[in-house]
Amino acid sequence: MTCCSPQRKAAATVAAVPAMPAVPSACAARDPLIQLPASTFTMGSDVPDGFAADGEGPSRRVRLRSFRIAPTTVTNRAFADFVRATHHVTEAERFGSSFVFDLQLSDALRHASPAPAGLPWWRVVEHACWQRPEGPGSQVHGRPDHPVVHVSWNDAQAYAAWAGGRLPSEAEWEFAARGGLEGRRYAWGDELAPQGRAACNIWRGGFPDAPAPDWQPGPVAGDAFTANGYGLYNVCGNVWEWCADVFSPDYHRTTPSVDPIGKGEGDQRTMRGGSFLCHDSYCNRYRVAARSSNASHSSASNIGFRLAADAD
Repeated sequence: MTCCSPQRKAAATVAAVPAMPAVPSACAARDPLIQLPASTFTMGSDVPDGFAADGEGPSRRVRLRSFRIAPTTVTNRAFADFVRATHHVTEAERFGSSFVFDLQLSDALRHASPAPAGLPWWRVVEHACWQRPEGPGSQVHGRPDHPVVHVSWNDAQAYAAWAGGRLPSEAEWEFAARGGLEGRRYAWGDELAPQGRAACNIWRGGFPDAPAPDWQPGPVAGDAFTANGYGLYNVCGNVWEWCADVFSPDYHRTTPSVDPIGKGEGDQRTMRGGSFLCHDSYCNRYRVAARSSNASHSSASNIGFRLAADAD
């Protein structure tokens, strides 16, 4: 059983997302980025509670140059600014559909939307997109600070170029997500719910059809819960975050130990952080060392992204 997002089939019938002209980085400074110093840290994990095919290890020492990263994922408000300025059309809009977790939908829409093969808790929802995250009849009004979702890796790249930034490498992402805590499972330590309190937005209840009565499946505001030691919010759970890298399960064995980034010809791009659909009983990919991937043109109701940039 997996909470990870379905993958859209080949994008051959949809025009490529146009490149966006870069603007001065002051655009991104409306939500100032956090500058992190050049550092060496232990990346990855050797513990057996992950998934071998994900390639979380072997753990190793990695050196990074200084960089900047956003405290939150890109919000609906920020993405709306981008769309107004550029008239960008997301790949979900170009395809005419996107993947939505079924309990986020009305009964009528759930029954009218097909499930992808082998994933009955997902639906292919016509006209679902960043502006209509739960499909027709939904909207982002009232959720300006929630993470934008239904954005592909290509859409995220376009936003980052417009904002004068870039996507983080997965090494940068993991260093920032750890918040200065070496070798810990989560951004706050090793205990999932310190003192019995939820520290992140992951599945509560029985997956996939029995959520806890006091919890609604879906993203929460980008600055919900407590920030980690570097000031980043929601690096565990809430929404998956695209990274710049081409995904490979051999990442830790094949990339350099200084400023590594996954490269190659494949279309799979790395995602980090897990989402509101993860739970320790079947998918613990909300750990800071955990990895996943999806095709660069795919989108879903649990995938967003975070902006990064080179150091000042």
